[in-house]
Amino acid sequence: MRASQDQEREWGALMRLAQEGDKRAYARLLGEVSPLLRSVALYKRCPPDLAEDIVQDTLLSVHTARQTYDPERAFMPWLMAIFSHRLIDRLRRDYRLRANEIAFDPWHVTFQSLPAKEEGNARQAASDVADALAQLPAGQRQALELMKLQGLSLKEASALTGRSVPTLKITVHRAMARLRKYLAQKENGHADQ
Repeated sequence: MRASQDQEREWGALMRLAQEGDKRAYARLLGEVSPLLRSVALYKRCPPDLAEDIVQDTLLSVHTARQTYDPERAFMPWLMAIFSHRLIDRLRRDYRLRANEIAFDPWHVTFQSLPAKEEGNARQAASDVADALAQLPAGQRQALELMKLQGLSLKEASALTGRSVPTLKITVHRAMARLRKYLAQKENGHADQ
């Protein structure tokens, strides 16, 4: 699906009205551009569920940035720039999440249960990590949980915590160093309690 020149001019006019506070024009604009954005996402070979997420992210960004649209310029390049940024952001986020995920082999289908020793080791490792996290200062623990456990980007974690991106980088680096040190000491039987 591609927007005609008349349609693009109409969408630009609707955006101008939306900038002036016309809610009906704004609702109409969003309703009309959604199918176009969806078809572009599918054309770029995004799975349907990801395509829908990107369309929604784009519409939210349009809403947030609607006052930056210059009525003297064409509407479609502005809209497609936002779409491209949201697509790239989403693909980066999904890649980052996949890079941190561990492939899970459904062992319960093959094996009745884990041998007792392996199960005990897994529980001990989980307990050690929980203890190590508890040893961190609250700020380091929060930054680590947001970025390493929940998979948020630096920018997303910064928005949630109110801390700058450089501060978060340093905080996570220090938290990881403390965790490594604590777990190494625990392994060697020297962890401070």
